[in-house]
Order: sequence, then C-alpha cells, then structure tokens
Amino acid sequence: MNKSRFSMLVLEPGEIYFEDFSCSMSPQASLTTSETRTEHNSMVATILHSRYMRMVFDPVMMEDFTEEIICELQAEKISPLVRHQGKLALTPTTLYFQPFSNIESTPILKLKLGDMRKMYKRRFLLRQVGLEIYGEEDMALSHIYLTFSSEDDRDKVYKMLEESPNVQLERVHMEEMTLQWQNGIVSNYDYLLYLNCLADRSKNDLTQYPVFPWIIADYTSKKLDLNKAESFRDLSKPMGALNPDRLEKLMERYNEMNEPKFLYGSHYSAPGLVLFYLVRKYPRYMLCLQNGKFDHPDRMFNSVRDVYNNCLKNMSDFKELVPEFYDTSAKGDFLVNNFEIDFGERYDGSKVRDVALPPWARTPEEFVSNLREALECDYVSRHLHLWIDLIFGYKQRGEEAAISHNVFHHVCYEGSVDLECVYDMNDRHALEVQIMEFGQVPKQLFTKPHVKRAAQAVPRPFNQQDTGMRPASLECVDIIRLHKEAVTCAIRQSSRIISVGRDGTLKVYDLAQGKQMRSVVLCSTPLSSCVMVDEHIVAAGSWDNEIYLYNVEYGRVVESFRAHDDSVSCLLWLTEDRLLISGGWDGVVRVWGNVGKTGQALRGLKTEFDHDGKITAITYRRRRSELDVIAGTGDGEVFVWDFASKTLRSKVRAHSAPLCGLAEVLSGDSLVTAAEDGELKVTDLGVLHTVYHKRMEGALASLCRQGSGTLWLGGADGALLQWDMITVTRLDRLKAHDDSITCIYLDAASSTLITASNDKSVKVRWSIERIEHASGKEDNDNMCYASIMYDIYV
Repeated sequence: MNKSRFSMLVLEPGEIYFEDFSCSMSPQASLTTSETRTEHNSMVATILHSRYMRMVFDPVMMEDFTEEIICELQAEKISPLVRHQGKLALTPTTLYFQPFSNIESTPILKLKLGDMRKMYKRRFLLRQVGLEIYGEEDMALSHIYLTFSSEDDRDKVYKMLEESPNVQLERVHMEEMTLQWQNGIVSNYDYLLYLNCLADRSKNDLTQYPVFPWIIADYTSKKLDLNKAESFRDLSKPMGALNPDRLEKLMERYNEMNEPKFLYGSHYSAPGLVLFYLVRKYPRYMLCLQNGKFDHPDRMFNSVRDVYNNCLKNMSDFKELVPEFYDTSAKGDFLVNNFEIDFGERYDGSKVRDVALPPWARTPEEFVSNLREALECDYVSRHLHLWIDLIFGYKQRGEEAAISHNVFHHVCYEGSVDLECVYDMNDRHALEVQIMEFGQVPKQLFTKPHVKRAAQAVPRPFNQQDTGMRPASLECVDIIRLHKEAVTCAIRQSSRIISVGRDGTLKVYDLAQGKQMRSVVLCSTPLSSCVMVDEHIVAAGSWDNEIYLYNVEYGRVVESFRAHDDSVSCLLWLTEDRLLISGGWDGVVRVWGNVGKTGQALRGLKTEFDHDGKITAITYRRRRSELDVIAGTGDGEVFVWDFASKTLRSKVRAHSAPLCGLAEVLSGDSLVTAAEDGELKVTDLGVLHTVYHKRMEGALASLCRQGSGTLWLGGADGALLQWDMITVTRLDRLKAHDDSITCIYLDAASSTLITASNDKSVKVRWSIERIEHASGKEDNDNMCYASIMYDIYV
C-alpha cells in the first residue's frame, strides 16, 4: 500500500514549503527517485541548510534579557508527523526553544528548569539524538520532545540539565519498577507504558508509538470468560506466528531469501498502523499522512473481530495494538466517529461510522473496560513476561528472535543503518522515509529472560497507605551489657534473651526480672551463632568447629560434637522438619536430624553440600512439599540445593563481596541478598539474574526478614534500616548502636526486635507492628548464622 505524506520545511519567517513524497510500506520498495525529484530535494535542502546555519537565538523573548545563555544549539521540536526546526538556548534557570516558523502558538517556548520532572534520552529515526522532557502538568509547557544534530549535542544538553541544581527529577529506576510490577504494586498497563517509555516509544512520535499486545482471542462470544485459556492469545508468540498455516508459508519464503533475511514484510507498529486505529480521534494526522485523503472505506478500522482475524490470516498484516485499547480514562473515544466525518461507503453500501464491537461489549466504554480487566487478569499476569521477551527483551533480535519466529526487515533495528555515513542527501532522505514509514523495533531493554510476575500478585496503587507499610515504632526498652567482647548473636525465647559472643560465653538474661540468669563459658574460642532447637535447648556454633547443645533450664551442656573441619559460621533450625542446618568456613553445609537426642547428633547427619568458598549465610525455601537449602558464600555466590535429591538446583554469583545475609521474599521465587560492601540485591530464581540492586550508604553486616516483604538491615556503622521490598522503598533509618550490628532477631510473639552489636551490647526494641501483605505468609522456622539473624517466628 503506497502512501504519501507532507514534509514541512521553513524558508523565511511566515513562509512554509510543503514537500510531497511517496513511500512504500514494503521494505523492498525502491529507494531511487526521479531526476526532477532529486533536484527538487537538493534545492530545498540547500535553502534550508543556509537558513538554518544563519539563524541565531533571539534573546528578546527571554523572561530576563540579563540571563546568561550557557548553551545554544540547533534542534528540532518533534510532534506527530511534524518536525519544527529551530534553536535551543539553555540558561541557569530556563530552557528555551525558538522555532524557525511562526506556526507555534507562541514565538518561543519556555520551560523552567525547576518545573522539570522527567527526562529521557530518545532514539529518533534509529539515531540516539532525541531528548524528551516532562514538566509539571499544570504548566503552560508541560512537555517537549527535541532532537539534535548529533548524539554528542544531545548528551551535552542532557548532562547540563541533569547536573543543574535547579533540576529536581523524579527518578524511578527500571529495576525498582520491574520489582514493583512483579510484586503487584504496579499494574500490567502501567508497566507496559513504562517499558515503552524506556524503549523510546512516545505518543509524540508516530514512528515510535507505544505498542501494546493483542490479549483477547475471543471476539464472537456473548460473554467474555477470563477463566478460560482459550479466550486469550498465545503471548509467547509474535502475531505472525499465531497461525501455523500462514507461518509455514512465511517460513518457505524466509528460507529461500538471501541475507539479511526477514520473516515479516511489514511491522507490528508504524505511523500508518497507529493511525489505522486512531483515525476517528486524529483525522488530521491521517490526512497529513495520506496526502489529504482517508483510506478506502473497506480498508479502514471497521470491526474489531475483522481486524483480529486479518492479523491472524493476512500475509502482510502482523500489527499489535496501541495503549488506547486499554485506557479506561478515555472511555474508548477512538472507536467512535465523534466528528461525524464522512469516511465513505463500504462495498455493501453501508457508511463507515463507529467501530463494530464484539458481542461481549455493548459500548466502547465497556469494550475498553473489559480489555483492561483482561490485561490485569491472572492469566495475562502469568504470561505477559513472554510477550515482553519478544518486544523488549532477549527474543527481540539475534538467534533467539529467529528461533521465536520474530525477525523483521533489518532496517527496523537500531544499528542496522548508520545515517551518519549516508552523505548523499537523496539517499539519506529515502532511508529516513523508509525507517519512518515501515516501523521501528523498540530499543532492547533486556538481554535475559524477563522475570515472571508473582502468582498471587494483585495490582494495587503504588503508595504506602494502600500497602499498609509504615515505619515501625522502635522505642528501645532494654539495653543488655553482659559480654566482655562483641556480641555475635542474640535471640529471644519467652521472656529470656539468649546471646553468644566472641568471648566464648553464652548468656541468659530474664527481661521480666531484669537480671542475668545464666552465664557459661562454652569454649575458649568465639561463638558465632545460636538457635533454639527445643523449649529449653539452645544450639551454639563455635570457631573451634563444634556445635554445643546447652540446656537453659538446668544450666548445663547436654552434648557437643565436631560439626565441621573449620569454624561453624551459621546455624538454621527448621521446626517443622526438626532439622538443624549448619554452615562452616570449610565450605560445607550439613543437615542434622537427631539433634536433641543425647549422643545421637553425629549419627543423625542427613546430608552435606560442598562449596568452593566459606559459608557465610544460609536460609531455605519450600516449594509445595519440597525443601530447598540455600547457601551464600564469602565469594558472593548463592547455591540452591534440593534437599530430597541432594542435587544442585541452581547457582548464581550475586555479589563480588562476601554475603552477610540472604532470605527469600514474596512467593519464594525471589531471593534478597546483602553483601559486606553495602550492596542489596534481589535475584529471581526462575531466570537466575538480578532484578534489583541498591547500594546502601555504608557497609552491611546483618539482615532479618519480616513476613514476606519487609527487611531489616544492620549496618557496619550501627545503623538499622527498614525496607519494604514490595514497594521497594526505605521506610526508616535510625542509629541503633555505636558499632556494627552483627545480628537482628525479630520475635513476633512479643512484637520486639533484638539487635546485637560489636559494641558489646544487646538492645530490645518495642514494638514491631505486624505488617501483612496480600502475598504474605508465616513460618515457624528458627535460623541464625554468623552475624546474621532472620526472623524466627514470623
């Protein structure tokens, strides 16, 4: 289908020259032009360049003529189908754009730096030369999209704005947004909008309009059943691969091609395809695109069902959707001929009016509402990551794209055409036209499989009030100073605080009586950890390679045994399974089954797991009836072991520094790890790569998990931090100790948080309010290792 469009060039103020050029939607369209057209384009380009180079920024329209211009560059303001050429000037307080023409409502555009809120580098015509800026919504100029002559010019302006003291940007990092989406805080709709934005898709650029997927496959039923898998499109495949018969024919052609091959002769998003959907809402854009004409009535967007069927069967139609299909705020206005435009008559004599809807939607508003509900439903939430892999991820290009039948013409991909090396004006112009008209693949955001959404996630607004998150009240009610050296671990059992330290002693302090009840020297070397394995039995790990079992009630050691060939660094007690798990500096994790039965501990060795580095942290996760043992090492690696089969499920290098804590979060598909260098990371165990990382203000020493999404972090400087890993925000930070916090212990029964420190003290803080999440769960397992303590009863 051949189309024409207007290119607007300005010669003198008030004078506009319109150039009409044609372009085929086919990637194999000829890039040659007639001799007359060649001379014509060259003449226009020469005149334009001359005017462009002579133009200087006119400071008359500035708010204050004494303002110092710190940067002045040639630029273009981009709006749908129009490129306004002009000059950009930047002062310490304001960004100005002065267009060549007078077609703008004002002769100069002004955006105060203090009103800027978001700023994105953009790719325009497959070149990294764009910059999109968003300001306050109620401002006269709340948005501007600029392109520059080169990437260097764009980056120069970006850096100056980013470093300006007057610019206060709202920053949401991709990792945070991905984790919030995975946790259910960000909806599928908002996450797709965010990914489109990061991938250089903007509603102000029809050549890179945001792309959304077809979700529903049922357009004939009277009622849409979102509980049936048959109601949905297969999100693991591109549109062109959904129909096996059509795909077979496409593959035959593909296999006969010379390199570079392409499977699809048209794209899933291009200006003509966007306006195909939106012609009733933006008729002026279609007229501009098609030389003052609308499309043939029978080729217009007349029926949702017919368009979907055409996308499944037509050999040249593979288009996806635009966000308007899911935007409930607009109520489906793009489906209605509100301007009462005469689009002509179809072959059967009927006039083109509103879009025909499927039987399960009586009105455009209901249609969009149903689609939005479908987009947010459980089925789509569980499969949306597969479509993200195709459009924004690792299946977008290369070998994975070929395997997934997701290969488009090479001109669609960034880096395939270097316009900077095309010096002939006509050749360059023809390439730009083809890039604009054919469609562009979004910027690749992910090179590894995208994480899945947590199965139980329910989309909710992103605010602390909605999630119930708030800083806990941490009034210190007791300070215990019993040890002569650093306290390495402290736990609570009823009204008793039990602690061990580098002085080799185990102390028992009664909170009700306010005095020490027991004090015993278990060994001549430091004790690293302790856990309760029975109502009165505490197990303590030592640097002398032993595990000591001490009866708190009777005040005596009931058993000790050599557990490792080097220091015991951490302990974990699983109440439900009655298993004691120990980690050592010998790189071994051992699981003991007869703990508590005098003289039977060594005989109860269930299994052992070998590692290359010292074990610094251990935790576990349950997958239905299966148990996984998870170990972190001094090399920064994490190992996930299947306890039943004794095999290694997965291994990932999470950090470059020694781990000081790890715990599962949410459904157990994600693991949060903390390292001594101050890095906090969340690793998705399904795809085995980091989905979030944060560098803390200082080094970390301990970590404790509360429920399924709250973390307590102990700093090497004595700071205690509370983090909500559902919303991925820090809730609180307080100075808890004078030295490194070696252990954090949460006792849900008494609503207290116990911290131990190198400053030789144990502090009891009241009260930790119970924080619940929709994805929350409780466990009754007790764990302590090295200088890290996880939640015991929560």
